[in-house]
Amino acid sequence: MKTLHTFNNVEKAKLLHALFLPEIPGFLTYAQEMSAFMKDHPDEVRKVWKNQLFGIDFWFQLSEDADRKIKKYGKQLEKSSALFSDQLFDGYGALFLHHCLTNYTEQDKHTDPKFKTAVELFFNP
Repeated sequence: MKTLHTFNNVEKAKLLHALFLPEIPGFLTYAQEMSAFMKDHPDEVRKVWKNQLFGIDFWFQLSEDADRKIKKYGKQLEKSSALFSDQLFDGYGALFLHHCLTNYTEQDKHTDPKFKTAVELFFNP
């Protein structure tokens, strides 16, 4: 097996999904809620978007793309670690989903306390 520091985002997400399958439906719902908030309150998001690595329009695009994929694949994302990781954590889309994972666990939306530890271990070195 590879060492953790050599895993890419897709591999980390696949492992997280496999280890914490019961957490995935709640997380996907939360990601959609974040996307909906951005879509419904763009002015509020723009006000707090300062000194970021990339522009707000790109962030909106990542949010919309994640929401579109979650709607497209639905329950399949909950069941398949490969689909979940390939569709949501490949490329730049991983930036938005990483943000969602971090907020999801910081707000204690998860049910398994070890899920937060895993997110920190895998995505917040």
